[in-house]
Amino acid sequence: MLTLVHFRLCPFSRSIRIALAELGLDTAFVEERPFEGRPEFLALNPAGELPVLQGPDGLLLCGALSIAEYLDEAARAGGPFQRQSTSTLALPPDAAQRPAFELFPGRIKDRAEVRRLVDWFHRKLDREVTRDLLNEKVYARLMANGGPHAPDADILRAVRANMRYHLRYVSFLADQRRWLAGDDFSYADIAGAAHLSVADYLGEIAWDDHPRAKTWYMRVKSRPSMRTVLADRLAGFPAAGHYANLDF
Repeated sequence: MLTLVHFRLCPFSRSIRIALAELGLDTAFVEERPFEGRPEFLALNPAGELPVLQGPDGLLLCGALSIAEYLDEAARAGGPFQRQSTSTLALPPDAAQRPAFELFPGRIKDRAEVRRLVDWFHRKLDREVTRDLLNEKVYARLMANGGPHAPDADILRAVRANMRYHLRYVSFLADQRRWLAGDDFSYADIAGAAHLSVADYLGEIAWDDHPRAKTWYMRVKSRPSMRTVLADRLAGFPAAGHYANLDF
């Protein structure tokens, strides 16, 4: 069985949780608070970052993109997902009855577009929105062991302005294509939804101002792979009232 070391509000961890669910891979989950810098976790990943995927035969993968690429390449190879005895990974017995799913679908140029958008969400959106939201509204309080913490109003103001920019871009993509990167649901949609789901949990998205982005996100939320993410709750940090609603 695979084991994913994650934090429930980490967008990178969420993206791999969704990907694993889309692939139907049986996975155990171990929660880690990376900001605590535990020596045991640093021994696992010296970068001190999530997620980390462990598996049989010494499989150890660090970072959302490397994990997603590994899962996609293993699926394309065929054998790694079909023969338990010759691989570190295997799909559950009913896999043959399910349609194939690729994290990076299509031709080479299509896969390049998926990777471009993954980079947009995992780097640009994270740098300009998600990281500061989590630092100001979650991590600082957790590091203070529940003590008082007032988020920096200037940082939150900048984050909210950046969020509007990103939602306009998601709206543009959703208006031009069936899914964000093209005709097929892909890891680009997963990465975008993972980051936006964190901001949505914290009540930081004015969806009614961005109806095309909202329609796309509702479609992603309706996928079975999103169920555990939408069920996430962190003690002391209540989710927005509409967070788990598929029609909101």
